[in-house]
Amino acid sequence: MHILILGGDGYLGWPSAMYFSNQGHQVTVVDNYLRRSNCNTLDVGMLYPVPTLQTRARLWHEKTGHEIKVVIGDLADPEVMRGLFDGRVKYDWAVDPAFTGIPETVVHYAEQPSAPYSLIDYKTANLTVSNNLLVTNNLMFALRDFSRDTHVVHIGTMGEYGTPNIDIEEGWLEIEHKGRKGTFLFPRQASSLYHTTKIMDTDLMWFAVRMWGLRITDLMQGPVYGIETDETAGDDRLYPIFNYDEIFGTIVNRFITQAVVGYPLTVYGKGGQTRGYLNIRDTLQCVGKSVEMPAKAGELRIFNQIMETFSVLELAEMTQRVGAGLGYDVTVENLPNPRKEAEDHYYNPTYQGLRDIGVEPHFLTDEVMAGMFRVVERYRDNIRKDVIFKGVKW
Repeated sequence: MHILILGGDGYLGWPSAMYFSNQGHQVTVVDNYLRRSNCNTLDVGMLYPVPTLQTRARLWHEKTGHEIKVVIGDLADPEVMRGLFDGRVKYDWAVDPAFTGIPETVVHYAEQPSAPYSLIDYKTANLTVSNNLLVTNNLMFALRDFSRDTHVVHIGTMGEYGTPNIDIEEGWLEIEHKGRKGTFLFPRQASSLYHTTKIMDTDLMWFAVRMWGLRITDLMQGPVYGIETDETAGDDRLYPIFNYDEIFGTIVNRFITQAVVGYPLTVYGKGGQTRGYLNIRDTLQCVGKSVEMPAKAGELRIFNQIMETFSVLELAEMTQRVGAGLGYDVTVENLPNPRKEAEDHYYNPTYQGLRDIGVEPHFLTDEVMAGMFRVVERYRDNIRKDVIFKGVKW
């Protein structure tokens, strides 16, 4: 299969490229280094240097003999997107003379992924809105015009739902009103501008499915943690981008990094905020199973992509416990919450669909967290305490 990965330089995009390449698929990655550029502009650190995509692809080829094709381009430009489908980008590994190059699957990660970044100021807000919506809209129109049978796996977010006072279903809700029934997208109520753009993504894709019969799987993903995957096999040159700052780092990754350098764990308010989480290995599983069993033509299939739920305080206590076992004195600092979010709330999402199609979850155990501690320890000297907390408020 030819799999096109949009946002192939990112925390999840690059591991996905290796994952599919290792299975023997023909993989093309596209990126414009937006995340790296934003990190440089804000002067927030990464845990370790990350090679360019071209260098990563070369290292991967040396390691495995498999090729990953690299395209550098801004997918918010419609002509860059359309060039991936209309023949302007030449895919040259075809051994089958019938191979057209048009991808059977598109995995769509190509978005500005940070809630705090989206609310720093109007400039970062505008970049988030323009990038995220234009990339998705450009993809929908490219598929309409050139390849309606291509299956899209889009990485959404559980943050679209917010924290409603009812159980969160997997994307859809059946409603009875005045004696009649209908099925509608589950109500969305995002708590950041970034999450609002993801709601708009879902609406754009639902429109394209209804109008043009596209086939799309939308994965409502929770925060991801982890560094190593089967494909890295201890080769840190192939590790994904790893941020530990408040802007781009995810909470488990941040807490472990803070613990390693003796920075108090930054718990906002009482720490009651509860969310669903998953290991980076399970992101690969979920995307992989979705690719193997695609949505039908004219279907927007939605899965809630989490494996378990934790409150912020539970994660902090776990980090303390595991850190203590490794000889660290881990402290917690309860900070005034810079975000407008409920700290005490009901949270009961359904997340069975991905297991039903074969995903086998990796749970966040003390042993798993200790393994992450050991990786972060190797890069302790790279960690800058001054970038850990920025205090972005909304």
